[in-house]
Formats: sequence, C-alpha cells, structure tokens
Amino acid sequence: MPTQPLSQKEIEDRLRELPGWSLAGDRITRTYRLSTHFAATAMVVHVAQIQEELDHHSDLTLGYNTVALSVHTDDAGGAVTEKDFALAQRVEAAASVHGAG
Repeated sequence: MPTQPLSQKEIEDRLRELPGWSLAGDRITRTYRLSTHFAATAMVVHVAQIQEELDHHSDLTLGYNTVALSVHTDDAGGAVTEKDFALAQRVEAAASVHGAG
C-alpha cells in the first residue's frame, strides 16, 4: 500500500514542529551549518545511516560546512508524507549530536 500524501494544512502544522524546515515545491527542506567540513561530513554519514534504517532516501548535499536535505516520498508520487517527517525528526536529533545549526 502506498504512503498517503499529506494535505497542505497537515504539512504546515507538522513544519511548525520542526523549526528550520520549510516547504519548497513538493519537498520539505533544511540546510544545516556546521563548524567544519569534517563535522559536516560526519553528519552526512550519520544521516545516510538513518536513511538506510528507515529505507527512505532523501537528496542530501554536502557543502564545505553545510548539509542540505530535500525530502519527499517517491511512493506517494513525489508528495510529502508522514515518512518524510519521521526522517526529518531523526535528522534533527542527529544534527544536535553534530552541533549543527
């Protein structure tokens, strides 16, 4: 059974629970700034592990000291679903471990 897309209101309500995340088209996104390139790389590895555990893979971009995510659910036709927010919450926890802001 495919994952059901969230309504615009549901997305907006859920985003209020995740400061720093926003809706960009059909995706939720966030960019984190870290103190060093090494810290950013370590966070990317941590996020990749989370994505594997959840079997939900987002676009993940590494900059010098930034990590950017762009998340949607392919199984739902590229819409935003609860699956995306579950990933975002886990990424938030990882970000705090790595001192990301």
